[in-house]
Amino acid sequence: MAKIKTVYVCSACGAQAPKWAGQCGDCGTWNTLSESIDFPSSQAANSRVAGFGDAKDLNRVQNLAEVALDDMQRVPSGLSEFDRVLGGGLVPGSVILLGGDPGIGKSTLLLQTVAALSRHLKTLYVTGEESLQQVSLRSHRLGFTDLQVRMLAATQLESVVTVAQREQPDVIVIDSIQTMFTDQLQSAPGAVAQVRECAAQLVRYAKQTQTVMFLIGHVTKEGVLAGPRILEHMVDTVLYFEGEAGQRYRLIRAVKNRYGAVNELGVFAMTDRGLREVANPSAIFLSQHEQAVPGSVIMVTLEGSRPLLVEVQALVDTSHVNAPKRLAVGFEQNRLAMLLAVLHRHGGIATYDQDVFANVVGGVRVTETGADLPVILAVVSSLKNRCLPQDMVVFGEVGLAGEIRPVPNGQERLSEARKHGYKRALVAAANAPRKNMEDFEIIAVKTLDEALSRIG
Repeated sequence: MAKIKTVYVCSACGAQAPKWAGQCGDCGTWNTLSESIDFPSSQAANSRVAGFGDAKDLNRVQNLAEVALDDMQRVPSGLSEFDRVLGGGLVPGSVILLGGDPGIGKSTLLLQTVAALSRHLKTLYVTGEESLQQVSLRSHRLGFTDLQVRMLAATQLESVVTVAQREQPDVIVIDSIQTMFTDQLQSAPGAVAQVRECAAQLVRYAKQTQTVMFLIGHVTKEGVLAGPRILEHMVDTVLYFEGEAGQRYRLIRAVKNRYGAVNELGVFAMTDRGLREVANPSAIFLSQHEQAVPGSVIMVTLEGSRPLLVEVQALVDTSHVNAPKRLAVGFEQNRLAMLLAVLHRHGGIATYDQDVFANVVGGVRVTETGADLPVILAVVSSLKNRCLPQDMVVFGEVGLAGEIRPVPNGQERLSEARKHGYKRALVAAANAPRKNMEDFEIIAVKTLDEALSRIG
């Protein structure tokens, strides 16, 4: 086998150089050369098709209808909220990338997962950030005293693959991908080239052996996964573990999933015994006011396939500066400014001399348009110091012409609100059910002006 050598590739033009330089000699751009491995042509071809059949299969063309459909046997992870985000369970041969802020609970979540899986599957937990004693202390704190999880403290990729080939586990956890390095590259662990090459080899191993592979990834201060963007393209599923500082609740969200729906949401509570699943997430996102307060509206949002009740709050106060403040937490700020303009144009209510603050309670970030009408009504409620009924939920999209548009899964949202004891709903006319719901009043509106008149 020919010797593997390293080269430096320009990310702008693709030119190769034998050593690093600040400027690319071909296109003249600066700081674009990154370390890479120069495979011989035959080895590169084999590495690209590893785990996907023989190389000769690349020349065989089939009709899509002729491709055999193999039923994917999903394996429950032992955590129903985790399974929801994954699309129903673990798929053999899948690679899952889990990212999140430091201390959010990524290692705890996966340790609990492999603890549940170890009862009927072979598992291997590879730690590159902690010693085996530290992991053992955490497992005892979580109440796991008799685990059959195989442990390995290593950061060299070749050693990890060798142990995996010997142990032949069904599930592998790499904690974390930024600590792994390969001897084929000279750069330090965590460098772009190291992360890319280590992830590529681990993905190939998972596909070849049908092993479920978990990769824990660090995030930058902007909240995105550290390392090259191609890391997210190589894996099958990308999960983000989120949580506000000082709060016990954690949200896990899928932003990419080849085996299920994206934007699914799993909710956990951090306790002294680890992460505990939250069976009724809507309850934690609702403030328990003893009496109605101005500027508070309950909306039903949709996270993946799950309807959630969340509280939208607004505070409107007289501005003492020439440029009034517009601040939104958990809601897109530009959309808030647009909704205030629609409120002025089609509702006759001006806020150009008012500071407007909007907040979604519980640290949830609402990205769907169903929050338009709740935000507007919360602003009007705060501005007029008038409370909305406590037993009413609101959802609907507001168009620039002042019309109230329907949102998807209206019936599921109404059923969720009714299940939690609400008695009425203010929705778009197109979202109103054809049959009356028992003990539940539907207030159907077509325009913003009509919605404002219905709430007084």
